[in-house]
Amino acid sequence: MPHAGPGGTPCGRLPGIATHPFDRGFAFARERSRALISGLPYLSGVFFRAATAWRLIRRQRSKFVSSYLSGLKGIEIGAASHNRFYLDAINVDRFASTDTVYKREERRMAIRAAKVDVVAPGDALPFGDNSYDFVFSSHVIEHFPDPLRALYEWVRVARRYVIVIAPHRDRTFDSERPLTTIDEFLERHRVGLTSEEDKHWSVWSCESFVAMCDAASLQVIDHQDPDDKVGNGFTVVIDAVTPTQ
Repeated sequence: MPHAGPGGTPCGRLPGIATHPFDRGFAFARERSRALISGLPYLSGVFFRAATAWRLIRRQRSKFVSSYLSGLKGIEIGAASHNRFYLDAINVDRFASTDTVYKREERRMAIRAAKVDVVAPGDALPFGDNSYDFVFSSHVIEHFPDPLRALYEWVRVARRYVIVIAPHRDRTFDSERPLTTIDEFLERHRVGLTSEEDKHWSVWSCESFVAMCDAASLQVIDHQDPDDKVGNGFTVVIDAVTPTQ
């Protein structure tokens, strides 16, 4: 039975919005090219307006996230200036360089890239237990080969909440892939899977993410699907107070 989101609403669906930073840009560029090749250059204005609207959507606050984290101090894993959540948080990134593919995408979409405060792997944080009120991430968890290791690490560091926004399989370029199974997540964690390859290692729906957390004894206390920031993902709130088993 699916968990209920805010107001008792079960995890739901919102039709196809691309999520990967490059997938969004490529989608607009591809459609604009098709319009021009078809002899319809006036359509390029349509796609320019759509791209502008997308940027404005990404600048809005998430009321759901703010309702938990406003007034608290925490950590954001892989913050991006084109996808700001206006949190009182330090930005932890595994790269110090401002010339990574992600930082270039940030500058393309928001002129400047978010300042990196601490350089460290997102699943091996250089902080003590219960160091910050929260750990937050948006569209980052799918890049960890072993997402459970990351979640356990975030729960270790957070005093109150771990909040994760993850891409929903059905609303991203992963839509043709099967959902990653709980057994696979548990096996990856058992063997300590690591890799330097940067890709979407995992594919979730809201329900399957919550089920993964349940299987790993991570206490989900709330969630929202679709998320109220962009809508191509879902948000899960994990209780960092209750110890994992």
